[in-house]
Amino acid sequence: MKLSLFLIFYIFFLKFTFAAEKTVDPNQIHKNLRCLVCQGQSISDSNSDFAQTIKLVVEDLIDEGKTEEEIYLFMSDKYGDWIVFKPQFNIQNSILWILPYIVLIFGGFFIFSFLKKKQ
Repeated sequence: MKLSLFLIFYIFFLKFTFAAEKTVDPNQIHKNLRCLVCQGQSISDSNSDFAQTIKLVVEDLIDEGKTEEEIYLFMSDKYGDWIVFKPQFNIQNSILWILPYIVLIFGGFFIFSFLKKKQ
């Protein structure tokens, strides 16, 4: 009895877990893709022909069963990393991700050594 109850709950939660993973929110994707025609606007805010076309492409990719990461990767491959507002970490943009931390560390070290000399 306990085993059958466990299996029922397991299958129930497993089903909802897979259902939650497959849902992709197109509005979230539209907000994270930049319009290449309108400077600084996402495709959800833009009414340009390019934005409308990208929205249709995103809908087609969602219908094909692509995940959000796969859609961003597809768009980055086609239009470059600039189209995504939050680009992924890779070799080409690693200096942009790491540089602020390096500046913070060296700046803190510089301020610390300057204050130490002043005393």
